[in-house]
Amino acid sequence: MTHQFESTILREYDIRGIVGHTLHEADAYAIGRTLGSMARDEGVTTLAVGRDGRTHSERLEAELVRGLTETGIDVVRTGMGPSPMLYFATHTLDVGGGIQVTGSHNPADYNGFKMLLSGRSVFGEEIQGLGRRAGEGRWHDGQGKVTQVDILDRYVDRLVEGFRGKAMRVGWDAGNGAAGPALEKLVKKLPGEHHTIYTDVDGNFPNHHPDPTVEKNLEDLKKLVAEKNLDLGIAFDGDGDRIGAVDAKGRVIWGDQLLAILAEPVLKDEPGATIIADVKASQALFDRIGELGGQPLMWKTGHSLIKSKMKETKAPLAGEMSGHIFFKHRWFGFDDALYASVRLLEAVSESGQSLTELRDAMPDNRATPEMRFPVDESRKFAVVTEVLDRLKGDGVRVDATDGARVMTDDGWWLLRASNTQDVLVARAEARDDAGLERLLTAIDQQLAHSGVERTEDSH
Repeated sequence: MTHQFESTILREYDIRGIVGHTLHEADAYAIGRTLGSMARDEGVTTLAVGRDGRTHSERLEAELVRGLTETGIDVVRTGMGPSPMLYFATHTLDVGGGIQVTGSHNPADYNGFKMLLSGRSVFGEEIQGLGRRAGEGRWHDGQGKVTQVDILDRYVDRLVEGFRGKAMRVGWDAGNGAAGPALEKLVKKLPGEHHTIYTDVDGNFPNHHPDPTVEKNLEDLKKLVAEKNLDLGIAFDGDGDRIGAVDAKGRVIWGDQLLAILAEPVLKDEPGATIIADVKASQALFDRIGELGGQPLMWKTGHSLIKSKMKETKAPLAGEMSGHIFFKHRWFGFDDALYASVRLLEAVSESGQSLTELRDAMPDNRATPEMRFPVDESRKFAVVTEVLDRLKGDGVRVDATDGARVMTDDGWWLLRASNTQDVLVARAEARDDAGLERLLTAIDQQLAHSGVERTEDSH
């Protein structure tokens, strides 16, 4: 047997597609056979498998498990829950890795697979290699067994282990995603007053899209915080690995601002440590890490890439604008929005201020949201290369870690190619509106030279 995947589902960080269109149950079976064979090549005989709450996740999981067991892999099923619970299982159970069936923060018709093997994320070239191996049918044969483990309570207990925060009044929005049941257990273990919405798991996401980094998806949380006069609000994405937050005034606290708050107590415990953020983060964050005595490191966007860099640099904390927060300090090094929320409550408590006061003290820079605009797959990386070549010729200060991040007297602007979609991503930040306009004009000029127009697709 051999299997051909639709090429668009083999992404940089995971496998993901539209169910019934680019992603099918046969793909799940083939992933089981192929990843299971990769595992056996490395001497791994047992893998954990979990799933999110999407309407098709159970069917895909069943075929994935069938593929794994027919390859001779024993499967430990952790059931429905957030992706971080599956990651937790790979660190605490006697398994050699794991697979989470999840569409993450994507719309309801998407699903996919996040994969870990021998202590690493399977991403990039390994995913392409998985696709080639399936096409060749190079699969082991065998008959593994399946066991079920209920790990939810252990996971929630570990989230609050050593919690040092004070009682606060908090609103929570699980967005009908897989984190809902864990959240309901979590808030019972935290001091203070907690109000939760949309904790019932519903793969149709009837209330709002499950991505807390898009401001319109936080409207119900803002309303809850205002009506109940709460200290802050916290939201999760569909599989619980992205965090969003609002203060008592309903202002969004973006990923880089959260990281600035979370870094302070970590650097008290580990003076001089490296703190990593992706290239989309504010310059104010990197400056703040330096002020706190840390070593700021700008790195490529993508949870797998960030996790690899954390291991290399022994960084205790990292984060992305997309709301992925990674704690190695007192945790396991993976991105977990529930754990990040616990640490946020701690960090706010330890600061002696409210989240609103912490936000008030931050630089009031002008920044665009993440701007995305469509470009042909064959052109997206080429455009960035062309821009970098022109900037080199102009003698501009540019960081090419991930795309082009250009520093000017007004601030900075970024242009990079998305690894997961056929889009270019841009962002800019300046001290005032006039400076921001000049930066946006610079982006437009560079794009025009490459025959691209910045027509906003979505934020």
